[in-house]
Amino acid sequence: MAQTFTSEAAASAGFLSPLHEMTQTMPTCLWNDSAALEELQYSILNGAVGATCNPVIVLDVLRQEMHIWRERILDLIRKMPLATEDEIAWALVEEISATRATLLGGIFQAHKGRNGRLSVQTDPRFYRNPEAIVTQAVRFDSLAPNMIVKIPATKAGILAMEEVTYRGISVNSTVCFTLPQCIATAEAIERGLRRRESEGLDISRIGSVCTIMVGRLDDWLKVYADKHDVTTDPGNLEWAGIAVFKKTYRIYRDRGYRLRLLSAAFRNHMHWSELAGGDVVISPPYKWQKRFNASGIKVLNRIDESVNPAIVDELRAKFPDFVAAWTEGGLSHDEFDSYPPTVRTLRQFIAACNELAGHIRDLMLPNPDMA
Repeated sequence: MAQTFTSEAAASAGFLSPLHEMTQTMPTCLWNDSAALEELQYSILNGAVGATCNPVIVLDVLRQEMHIWRERILDLIRKMPLATEDEIAWALVEEISATRATLLGGIFQAHKGRNGRLSVQTDPRFYRNPEAIVTQAVRFDSLAPNMIVKIPATKAGILAMEEVTYRGISVNSTVCFTLPQCIATAEAIERGLRRRESEGLDISRIGSVCTIMVGRLDDWLKVYADKHDVTTDPGNLEWAGIAVFKKTYRIYRDRGYRLRLLSAAFRNHMHWSELAGGDVVISPPYKWQKRFNASGIKVLNRIDESVNPAIVDELRAKFPDFVAAWTEGGLSHDEFDSYPPTVRTLRQFIAACNELAGHIRDLMLPNPDMA
């Protein structure tokens, strides 16, 4: 049986990092944006109660752990003689996800399903197909009791989220950057929950979250500024994702939506420090956790501190895509798929799928010229 690591073990040993302090003194939760074994173990010892896996992360796992997985991949190739490299790649994603989910099993039981989950991402190439997303989500949910399924906040993804929630599956909304996407996600989750409730079905162990990829919104505004010769204080562009997150958090709290926000795509410490104190999840990758824990930054409750209105006004005046992200109704469901950060992120995720399949191909059909 796989060992279950706990932050309590670290605390009893007298170790309390800034991130661990946050998890012990605030409702803010830490999830690890990685499924690599060493990184996940470190994160759990620093208070993490969740993790994630996707093709991008599996590529990183293979870079670190090929000595663990090479023979298993060759075994899958032998046992799946009719499978394409893409099918074997997804079998590997599933196996790594289920294996690493066991490290969180004790946390899942202790938190009654609210935490202790391993996020696994549906195939980003399904972003226009709600039926394909639902089918894969159902399969992923069966891999382990503590799975949470990542579904993109595209037009089709929003439709899938309601149906998946109705089927009792926890959702992690991803490829999400804007208030309109977050509202659409929350409303879809609520519709799914209400359908279950109306039929007397249990919802007590559904623990859905909505991710805002804060740094990717900032990234796009910087690209936009370069493309359109926009001049602004460069520090302003570090606040865009935070401003959207804080506004969305207030709306979620006021409306009583039954899911939490999750901060991802870290580019600076404020994507953690400005959001501490909220009933939210922060999900930095390992390298950012190491930075935060060595930073000396005080752990303070900042979630309700508003972003400087002058910065928000400047962003609204000069960046139409920030207006769309900041404004409820700023994007229609039909516009989710063409929003620039959505397009850029989907392209990266799809490229990672192709790269992962290429790694499988190298083992399935070794290049004789490289022998």
